Amino acid sequence: MKLDSLLTARSLDEAIAIARTAEDMGFDGVWSMENQHDPFLSLAVSATATTRLTLGTAIALAFPRSPMSLAYTAWDLQRASNGRFVLGLGTQVKGHNQRRYSVKWESPGPKVREIVLALRAIWDCWQNGAPLDFQGEFYQHTLMTPAFSPGKIDQPQIPIYIAGVNPYMCRLAGELCDGFHAHPFHSARFLRERVLPQIEEGARKSGRSRKDIVVSSSSFVIMGDTQKEMEAMREKVRMQIAFYASTRTYKPVLDVHGWGDACLSLNAKAAKGEWQAMANDVTDEMLDEYAVTGSPDEVPAMLKAKYNGLLDRVAFYHPDRPGVNDARWRSIVKAFSA
Repeated sequence: MKLDSLLTARSLDEAIAIARTAEDMGFDGVWSMENQHDPFLSLAVSATATTRLTLGTAIALAFPRSPMSLAYTAWDLQRASNGRFVLGLGTQVKGHNQRRYSVKWESPGPKVREIVLALRAIWDCWQNGAPLDFQGEFYQHTLMTPAFSPGKIDQPQIPIYIAGVNPYMCRLAGELCDGFHAHPFHSARFLRERVLPQIEEGARKSGRSRKDIVVSSSSFVIMGDTQKEMEAMREKVRMQIAFYASTRTYKPVLDVHGWGDACLSLNAKAAKGEWQAMANDVTDEMLDEYAVTGSPDEVPAMLKAKYNGLLDRVAFYHPDRPGVNDARWRSIVKAFSA
């Protein structure tokens, strides 16, 4: 199991500092995400500032970009990183696509399938000179002239991960993709009973097995050196879980434990903007399922025990920051890799 960090940078300068520190501390990779900033720019500067780290998106939104624009960006990042880039794609939920990005919401699963196939057709054209003739229901790519081809690169096999919660996306990852980003809002039971069996079913469809698909996620971790620090982190995690659990798309994560009604209650409070009150709906029992709680010395072994056989890569949902508890993070990385 590899230990990664999240690249939650507020500026490109900070992205460089985080990536360099993560590499120096011994983390295996860093993942950027698409929330407040473009997920690719921070990886571009990190690619030129590091030599070893895996650099990936977890995730970049699929639908606001065409497969062609994704293909160009991924190709350039793969070249800049000397083959260390992973393209992680996700759908986001309907409301954000329609109301934040003004993107049509239609058949999200089949549309992601086409994006994956279109990307590989485009890259095959650039690398091997294959005629570009991708004809799908949602995307058609049939024109590529020499003037617009970026040409060959040394490591053209760019891994594609997709993210999801529900069965279709899990099966699609197993069938067509190199990896799967499990949502941070998960439990070990949800991964074991709902995610991995679907990935395995998809893998069998294409003559593969579970070991051919990298399963990655970040984990909610409640840790600290003092009781005060632990309590502050506990409430921070409780609030984050309440935010995710208020989204109906993620109700299956609660259903597996018999807590589906909490999603409906949280969703109603979110609609009213009752953000602070929402945390009260997340019980200590829920925290025990969805988070790892322990001292910094205990957490590495706890993470490995919880995710043994479930995840191939794991990151802390609340990541390290250069200059903040550096000695603690070095100790955690060392203990995790021991």
